[in-house]
Amino acid sequence: MNSVRARSERIAAWLKRSDVDVVALQETKCRDDQFPTEVFTGLGYEVVHHGLSQWNGVAIASRVGVSDVRVGFPGQPGWGDPEEAEARAIGAVCGGVLVWSLYVPNGREVDHPHYAYKLQWLARLREAGAAWLAEDPQAQIALCGDFNIAPQDDDVWDMAEFEGRTHVTKPERDAFQALVDTGFADAVRPHAPGPGVYTYWDYKGLSFPKRKGMRIDFVLSSPALSARVSGAVIDREERKGKGASDHAPVIVDLRPE
Repeated sequence: MNSVRARSERIAAWLKRSDVDVVALQETKCRDDQFPTEVFTGLGYEVVHHGLSQWNGVAIASRVGVSDVRVGFPGQPGWGDPEEAEARAIGAVCGGVLVWSLYVPNGREVDHPHYAYKLQWLARLREAGAAWLAEDPQAQIALCGDFNIAPQDDDVWDMAEFEGRTHVTKPERDAFQALVDTGFADAVRPHAPGPGVYTYWDYKGLSFPKRKGMRIDFVLSSPALSARVSGAVIDREERKGKGASDHAPVIVDLRPE
């Protein structure tokens, strides 16, 4: 998303055009009292937001109900001194599905403490996900958001450009695969296969027109929810034009229960 306030008009236009029932937003970059709630409520959406400062921030907007709101997942690690949980995870039940909006730490550089924090964050997420599925194997859960990981070589425009950098290292990819092995399937890839199918393009260096992108935004679905997935698409058109986010929306269609 990269700043919900700066892009509120584009968000409203996209919601009208896409006609989605639930949207998970990351990197809202505002406190709860600054969030433009009226943009969503004016279009018939209930919205919940978790933001602590001008950094991070996550939200869920739904027109099929919002209940059982959860700020952070069990065991979510913190960052900083003193260590505190950042605004990187919020969950809510929407239309019978537990939707999580997740903003995985970037990692910054491989030898940076933020990289270790990223791996720890993903490990705790996997543990939480495994516990949810153990408690209810039929639970319908969607882990949505910016994972800051390109799980496959096809998910970046040129692997040589990423040598020694984050997002493509084996520990990060192993952490993503651990989520999949726990039972959460990539709901989008079967319907939008690569290579060259990206969700993010840097603002710098004309990355978008040069097709220098990355696939780092995902919807990971629990087994019960995966059985309902009927289609998926990455809305590349929304990356175009003035005021666009550097991420493209990822849309998943579900069959009725």
